[in-house]
Amino acid sequence: MPLKTVLTEALGIAVPVVQGGMQWVGYAELASAVSNAGGLGILTALTQPTPEDLRKEIRRCRTMTTKPFGVNLTLLPAIVPPDYNAYAQVIIDEGIRIVETAGNSPGPIIKKLKAVPNMKVLHKCTTVRHALSAQKLGVDFLSIDGFECAGHVGENDIPNFVLLRRAAQEVKIPFIASGGFVDGEGLAGALALGACGTNMGTRFMCTVEAPVHINVKEAIVKATEDDTELVLRRWRNTTRLFKNKVAVEAKKIETTSTTGEFAEVQPLVSGKRGREVFLSGDIDHGVWTAGTCIGAIKDIPTCAELVSRIEKEAEAAIARMNRLIVQTSKL
Repeated sequence: MPLKTVLTEALGIAVPVVQGGMQWVGYAELASAVSNAGGLGILTALTQPTPEDLRKEIRRCRTMTTKPFGVNLTLLPAIVPPDYNAYAQVIIDEGIRIVETAGNSPGPIIKKLKAVPNMKVLHKCTTVRHALSAQKLGVDFLSIDGFECAGHVGENDIPNFVLLRRAAQEVKIPFIASGGFVDGEGLAGALALGACGTNMGTRFMCTVEAPVHINVKEAIVKATEDDTELVLRRWRNTTRLFKNKVAVEAKKIETTSTTGEFAEVQPLVSGKRGREVFLSGDIDHGVWTAGTCIGAIKDIPTCAELVSRIEKEAEAAIARMNRLIVQTSKL
């Protein structure tokens, strides 16, 4: 029996699972496969070098699926910031009506997106405070991102068991659970904690269709939950990475530097080097993001296999919990 939540109803998807936006991973191959499997696939806007390249990728994705898919637009500090407004305009012009936003000062972009009829905005945040701010901006869904997540974890270190319950207590709009989710038991748990679905990044990175070298996927399968590293906390840009030689070296420099100059670690945390990992398969060439959920990932399925399995596992988990309720006779 299909799972029906406010997320599936609003987005027109079959399973309440969202593939999070991932730099150098969120291409049409993966997004279309997730959408075809019944979840929500998401293209990553800034993976494309220009807004016009994003336009081409959106059109390419439409040749690979007729199901709903979205676009992620993340606003982060940069020496030369991308033209976020131009990327947003392409998203609008191409008829995309589901956008995942994240990052700093998203107000103007969210306002621009929400001016479009029927636009659904999912905003990712790592604290209840930020969630309440996004709610005031008029977003449709919050993606509550716990400390377990890959990439930018924020500076508050609140894991999902607490963060999701706090969100349920405070926010008035639906929210998605993000960070640490890999299976149907996790989806059932997220629903029990008040979420309307889950957002998964690392788990989808370890699927057949993910445009990532097989060596990276096999490294994820072999890893434990201890194989991530937190870097850049010194500069309040804390990021969770796969614990390879480069991440360990960057962490050592960060914690021992007497100058505190970001330039000392900048070559090590280069996004260009990280992208080359996904292309070449040399997992120690550069840094790449991974969540602590790598310890629970044990295979490399297709997206169809994964989403179907999650749905069945969640249904079984919910049925199992329902059986714990017993009727007692009245005295």
